[in-house]
Amino acid sequence: MRLLLVEDDHDLSRAVEKALLVEGYTVDAVSTGEGALFLIANTDPDAVILDLGLPDMDGLAVLSAMRGQRPSLPVLILTARDSVNARVGGLDAGADDYLTKPFDIPELIARLRAITRRLGGRTANTLNAGDVTLDVDAHTVLLAGEPIELSGREYALLQTFMENSARLLTREQLERALYAWGDEVTSNTIEVHIHSLRKKLGKSFIKTVRGIGYGVGVK
Repeated sequence: MRLLLVEDDHDLSRAVEKALLVEGYTVDAVSTGEGALFLIANTDPDAVILDLGLPDMDGLAVLSAMRGQRPSLPVLILTARDSVNARVGGLDAGADDYLTKPFDIPELIARLRAITRRLGGRTANTLNAGDVTLDVDAHTVLLAGEPIELSGREYALLQTFMENSARLLTREQLERALYAWGDEVTSNTIEVHIHSLRKKLGKSFIKTVRGIGYGVGVK
């Protein structure tokens, strides 16, 4: 899952980004409203974490502009404004949830999972393909009922495959799902992660169709 993090406190941004990467998310982090709107237009985030106190634009104005481009995009507001009026104003402006600073990162991640699950229309929190079960909330993977240890990138790649079961995905699509805007990606990076997943989940779990892409559950 790809996230857009909009936070001008660099220490907080780095801490949140690090925690999200450990959870298997791909994170594009910016510190301005202008940067956020540029990435909304040029990438395809699954959700946004938005600070209201930005240096160049009011966060609510950024939220309004985001809603104009992506009306159903899940947005979690972060702010030091803890009055009832501020919370109501943020929710009325189109935020899906509201978290005041200081906050605990596990709560942020739990709220993020809740809004993406709710707005994505998913009632079950598990993904299944063959003998593999991925629990989105618990962040676990089982193979025939036995737990499998994956790196953050491996988990994110597996989730991308399982959310697109029976579809072929190109290398470019997989790179966009796994890596943040501006990240340098070597030519064989995706193949290396796929090789690692095959070693852990079975050689036939991920199918390669030469010249087209890769997929799970593809006939």
